[in-house]
Amino acid sequence: MEETEVIKYPLSTEKSIRLMEAENKLMFVVDRRANKFDIKNAIEKTFNVKVVKVNTFISPKGEKKAYIKFSDETPAIDIATNLGLM
Repeated sequence: MEETEVIKYPLSTEKSIRLMEAENKLMFVVDRRANKFDIKNAIEKTFNVKVVKVNTFISPKGEKKAYIKFSDETPAIDIATNLGLM
């Protein structure tokens, strides 16, 4: 699966902002067929960062969402700023 197919768009909700500040995490809506390994590789290549952990779940709407935990050297706020979320 191509990196461009895996990540659909970042989420900017109250919860995602709170996670960004408290736990250095960002939320993305991803392709339903993508596994955690695909998501981790796509995020690392796209943003040139180190990903520590990926958690996924499928929302009641049927969207697959991924919580991405970044390493301490990479503040999630910096990535969010580059994406235009902040």
